[in-house]
Amino acid sequence: MVGLRALLALAATAALLTTGSGCSPGATGPRAEAEAFVRDLPPGFPEPLVPADNPMTPAKVELGRLLFHDPRLSGNGGLACSGCHHPERAYTDGRARAVGSLGDEHPRSAMSLVNVAYASTLGWDDPTLTSLEAQALVPLLNEHPVEMGVAGHEEEVLDRLRGDRAYRNLFDRAFPDSPDPFTLQQVARALACFQRTLISGDSPYDRWAYRAEVDALSPEARAGAALFFSQRLACFRCHAGFNLSGNVTHAGAEPEALRFHNTALYNLDGAGAYPETNPGLYRVTGQPADMGKFRAPTLRNVALTAPYMHDGSVPTLEAVLDHYASGGRAPAESPLKDPLLTGFELSAEERAALIAFLGALTDESFIEHASRRVP
Repeated sequence: MVGLRALLALAATAALLTTGSGCSPGATGPRAEAEAFVRDLPPGFPEPLVPADNPMTPAKVELGRLLFHDPRLSGNGGLACSGCHHPERAYTDGRARAVGSLGDEHPRSAMSLVNVAYASTLGWDDPTLTSLEAQALVPLLNEHPVEMGVAGHEEEVLDRLRGDRAYRNLFDRAFPDSPDPFTLQQVARALACFQRTLISGDSPYDRWAYRAEVDALSPEARAGAALFFSQRLACFRCHAGFNLSGNVTHAGAEPEALRFHNTALYNLDGAGAYPETNPGLYRVTGQPADMGKFRAPTLRNVALTAPYMHDGSVPTLEAVLDHYASGGRAPAESPLKDPLLTGFELSAEERAALIAFLGALTDESFIEHASRRVP
């Protein structure tokens, strides 16, 4: 971790020089006021919703970025958040199911964090998980399965961070009003601030749709866009709006009814049952009608996030098209599948056009910038 520590020291020094403050964590003098975070949002993107008790500041964003990539944040010091959310894969990991710090396999795949600032709910199937601050604590403390493995090692992990002088400076800068900024709550707040900066909106599709760059999409990709937004395929009904996803929220938005979908991946008993370890929304609500329902993820950068679905059971985009064209892969018609899943026929040319459109959702500049931000 020599490179990371050197970067931490440089970041902390730069922050102190920028503000002209000579305060150290143990100093009794006044601390500098928090600097506001300035965004540069892509055209067509609304202002993300930020909790009043965790305003964005450059110090918190930088602290969150470094924590996100630091394996010392895990119980055994062996797994960073970025171990399951790789920037070059649009913050997924290429696995069918995520693997925790002790080798435990998670029942679901690591969902992309792209544009997570706009998500109304977090994760695949939990309508109660609505803030990034709360969500950050889930992988840190989860025990079934163990993910980051911090539960039972909270003070050990915090002491690791507290023992690093550069981290002491950065925590002090990020939380100047806290008597002791080294808490898991503050870690979660910093991680949330960093994740709210992961905004992707410069794909060829964006340049075509929001900036009137007619040639940003190839003719084939434009034909795919027409199919995607057609009533015949109706892909846009679940992958909607500027984020091409399920429910979003943003500053000034009115609350919407949350939507989860059963895409007929399983029908184990003829009545729509899903595997016991992955029952979808039913896991939280206990309502039989919610069996197999999951949140529709964003399709941004989707060409980089294989394998697909909540359990990574669909390996390629071509296989995704096959799944939806057939109206689901359940052995028998599931009585619980979403009524929008009616199936459709595609010619070879239409399939190629849809794949070209989905490829045009890749934001190369975002991926390149995200990869450069790795310590």
